[in-house]
Amino acid sequence: MSTPFLALSRAILRGFLRDRSAVFFALVFPLMFLVLFGGLFADQSVGKVDMIVVGDVSLIDDQPEGADATFDATFDVTRSDDLADAIDQVRKGDADVAVEQQGDTVVAHYTQTDPARAGITAGALQALVDGTNLAVTGEPPTYALETRSVEDESLDAIQYYTPGLLGWAVAMSAAFGAAATLQGWRQSKLLRRLQLAPVSTRTVVGARVSVTVAVAIVQLAIFVGIGALFFDLTLSGAWWMSVPLIVVGTLCFMSIGLLAGAITKTQEGATNAANFMVLPMAFLSGSFFPLEGAPQWLRSVANVLPLKHLNDGMLDVMVRGEPWTAGLVPMGFLAVFAIVVTLVAARLFRWETA
Repeated sequence: MSTPFLALSRAILRGFLRDRSAVFFALVFPLMFLVLFGGLFADQSVGKVDMIVVGDVSLIDDQPEGADATFDATFDVTRSDDLADAIDQVRKGDADVAVEQQGDTVVAHYTQTDPARAGITAGALQALVDGTNLAVTGEPPTYALETRSVEDESLDAIQYYTPGLLGWAVAMSAAFGAAATLQGWRQSKLLRRLQLAPVSTRTVVGARVSVTVAVAIVQLAIFVGIGALFFDLTLSGAWWMSVPLIVVGTLCFMSIGLLAGAITKTQEGATNAANFMVLPMAFLSGSFFPLEGAPQWLRSVANVLPLKHLNDGMLDVMVRGEPWTAGLVPMGFLAVFAIVVTLVAARLFRWETA
């Protein structure tokens, strides 16, 4: 009885090992996420708070003896005389907090973009104020702390999750759709039939692109509509710039789907390849959580990923109150990326599967 069982088991195992796609997604793909999350969360220690000190702040300039070492270990300080510029840097995420002093009140301007980081910053500043007050023995508290958000006070966390999740949804839809369509049409010989049909290639491509872009616009409308109706989503700045950003982003991720379809031989393989390209990118691009705590090398990798630029551009124009020009650089990056990847996909494409 055991002999047929062992024989069948060996046959199934050999079949599994011969299926490169099955081996990849059973072993290599999960290990890739182990490395990814290991890099993201290996160092759970809190990094220094990036602080811009505006003008004279006696709380910092006249610290009690022995407090310098603790302060230097907690804060990374730069100086500025321009409050507006300092607040703008905080709004863009280039600094955690801008600090000024009004009488005996220390005013901290912070950003709500990363609520967890904002909490850490506020806690560190409060500890600094409390420690300084305690050092002035026998006297009433010398300093008070006041925190002010650099964004509109009506903004909630939903504002900051919406652009990233929307970017991820658009990326998945565009890449999967292009990969599955190209490979499906190739396997069914539809591509060859279209060559003989009285329809130009430009028309076929235009129709596919138009449908994918239309789906992305619908995704945008649904995300914004649900966010506004049920979660008090409030858009700010040149929010309308999110439409051309979504369009260019869709074309960019369609090119990734074309590449996935060009290098694979089956429709299932094409969608798996698209998943392999896009899903890790979502974790590295801030779609699900901010990357401030990640190692520098991992953040450097994220900076060359198209989804990171799409998410940042959407965040700028939808939430941070930036002008429409803030979307031009991300759009340029996405457009160049799309052209390069499309050319590579065209180079690798074969009309027939081997």
